[in-house]
Amino acid sequence: VELIDTGDNALPDWHAFANQARQDPAVREAAPFVAVQSLLARGEDMRGAVVRGVLPEEEGRLTDMAAKLKLDGTLDQLVPGAWHIVLGAELARSLGVKPGDTVTVITPGGQVTMAGTVPRTRMFTVVGTFNVGHYEYDSGMALIHMDDAARLYRTGGPTGVQLKLANVNQAREVGQRLADRLGPGVIVRDWTRTN
Repeated sequence: VELIDTGDNALPDWHAFANQARQDPAVREAAPFVAVQSLLARGEDMRGAVVRGVLPEEEGRLTDMAAKLKLDGTLDQLVPGAWHIVLGAELARSLGVKPGDTVTVITPGGQVTMAGTVPRTRMFTVVGTFNVGHYEYDSGMALIHMDDAARLYRTGGPTGVQLKLANVNQAREVGQRLADRLGPGVIVRDWTRTN
């Protein structure tokens, strides 16, 4: 289940949202994120992907994939200001990159200059890959540190909180309870509606 600000703005206090969500007995963990659809480029190759800014220390408790990346030290390489990125294995393969190579992230929108609108770009160093066995994620997701994501996408902080549930099959009912409790300022999405 994900809790997202209705205006895609930074959450004023993600801890408060997480604490409210944890009052539901079905919620086990919570972690903030920034997620933006972007282009990743390497030479002439470009791929669309969701670039997800995470806090490594929080994310490692949330998903099995992140726990494995935490265990092998990959997630710990996502340090604020280092501009490191972890790619889905299929995304890395399609771009022809491996750890140590660089990719360029091209953000949506851009900067308005006297010459017109110019896309904002940032070079990242690939520090690892992940393979969750789900093609959509392996071919279309990248992880960076949340602070780097907030700077790159100019969000000012996390735009959502992801929740881990005791039973994933209760996502719809837990999501509905949270939507009722948190009110109209928050969008509550669960995996049954997004997949």
